Amino acid sequence: MIELKFGSILQACRERAGFSQEELAEKLNRTQSCISKFEKDKRIPDMATFMQWVQATQTQEVAVAFLCGMDGISMLKDIFQLINGFIFFG
Repeated sequence: MIELKFGSILQACRERAGFSQEELAEKLNRTQSCISKFEKDKRIPDMATFMQWVQATQTQEVAVAFLCGMDGISMLKDIFQLINGFIFFG
Protein backbone atom coordinates (compact mmCIF):
# COMPACT_ATOMS: atom_id res chain seq x y z
CA MET A 1 0.00 0.00 0.00
CA ILE A 2 1.35 3.43 -0.96
CA GLU A 3 1.24 6.05 1.76
CA LEU A 4 -0.36 9.27 0.61
CA LYS A 5 1.90 12.26 1.00
CA PHE A 6 -0.68 15.03 1.05
CA GLY A 7 1.98 17.73 1.41
CA SER A 8 3.67 16.59 -1.81
CA ILE A 9 0.38 16.93 -3.65
CA LEU A 10 -0.11 20.45 -2.31
CA GLN A 11 3.45 21.37 -3.26
CA ALA A 12 3.03 19.98 -6.78
CA CYS A 13 -0.16 22.02 -7.22
CA ARG A 14 1.61 25.19 -6.08
CA GLU A 15 4.62 24.59 -8.28
CA ARG A 16 2.48 23.75 -11.30
CA ALA A 17 0.72 27.08 -10.83
CA GLY A 18 4.11 28.81 -10.75
CA PHE A 19 3.78 30.23 -7.23
CA SER A 20 6.46 30.48 -4.59
CA GLN A 21 5.44 29.61 -1.05
CA GLU A 22 5.38 33.32 -0.27
CA GLU A 23 3.08 34.11 -3.21
CA LEU A 24 0.63 31.36 -2.31
CA ALA A 25 0.73 32.37 1.34
CA GLU A 26 -0.34 35.87 0.36
CA LYS A 27 -3.22 34.54 -1.76
CA LEU A 28 -4.42 32.32 1.10
CA ASN A 29 -3.85 34.93 3.82
CA ARG A 30 -1.35 32.63 5.54
CA THR A 31 2.33 32.83 6.37
CA GLN A 32 5.06 31.25 4.28
CA SER A 33 5.87 29.11 7.31
CA CYS A 34 2.30 27.79 7.36
CA ILE A 35 2.50 26.85 3.67
CA SER A 36 5.81 25.09 4.32
CA LYS A 37 4.30 23.09 7.18
CA PHE A 38 1.41 21.96 4.96
CA GLU A 39 3.83 20.87 2.23
CA LYS A 40 6.06 18.99 4.69
CA ASP A 41 3.06 17.15 6.23
CA LYS A 42 3.63 18.86 9.57
CA ARG A 43 0.11 20.34 9.41
CA ILE A 44 -2.97 19.19 7.53
CA PRO A 45 -5.16 21.94 6.07
CA ASP A 46 -8.85 21.95 6.86
CA MET A 47 -11.25 21.48 3.96
CA ALA A 48 -11.81 25.23 3.47
CA THR A 49 -8.06 25.84 3.20
CA PHE A 50 -7.64 22.87 0.86
CA MET A 51 -10.37 24.24 -1.42
CA GLN A 52 -8.80 27.72 -1.35
CA TRP A 53 -5.46 26.11 -2.28
CA VAL A 54 -6.85 24.26 -5.30
CA GLN A 55 -8.82 27.31 -6.39
CA ALA A 56 -5.78 29.61 -6.13
CA THR A 57 -3.61 27.12 -8.02
CA GLN A 58 -6.39 26.19 -10.48
CA THR A 59 -5.96 22.50 -9.75
CA GLN A 60 -9.57 21.48 -9.18
CA GLU A 61 -8.91 18.15 -10.91
CA VAL A 62 -6.47 17.29 -8.13
CA ALA A 63 -9.13 17.97 -5.50
CA VAL A 64 -11.64 15.76 -7.32
CA ALA A 65 -9.11 12.94 -7.71
CA PHE A 66 -8.03 13.20 -4.08
CA LEU A 67 -11.59 13.25 -2.77
CA CYS A 68 -12.39 10.20 -4.92
CA GLY A 69 -9.61 8.28 -3.19
CA MET A 70 -6.78 8.18 -5.70
CA ASP A 71 -3.37 7.79 -4.16
CA GLY A 72 -1.00 10.72 -4.52
CA ILE A 73 1.56 9.10 -6.79
CA SER A 74 -1.03 7.80 -9.26
CA MET A 75 -2.87 11.11 -9.18
CA LEU A 76 0.19 13.20 -10.03
CA LYS A 77 1.39 10.72 -12.66
CA ASP A 78 -2.00 10.67 -14.41
CA ILE A 79 -2.42 14.44 -14.28
CA PHE A 80 1.06 15.15 -15.66
CA GLN A 81 0.58 12.58 -18.43
CA LEU A 82 -2.70 14.23 -19.34
CA ILE A 83 -1.13 17.70 -19.35
CA ASN A 84 1.81 16.51 -21.45
CA GLY A 85 -0.65 14.92 -23.90
CA PHE A 86 -2.43 18.23 -24.32
CA ILE A 87 0.84 20.04 -24.85
CA PHE A 88 2.13 17.45 -27.31
CA PHE A 89 -1.08 17.02 -29.30
CA GLY A 90 -2.55 20.50 -28.73
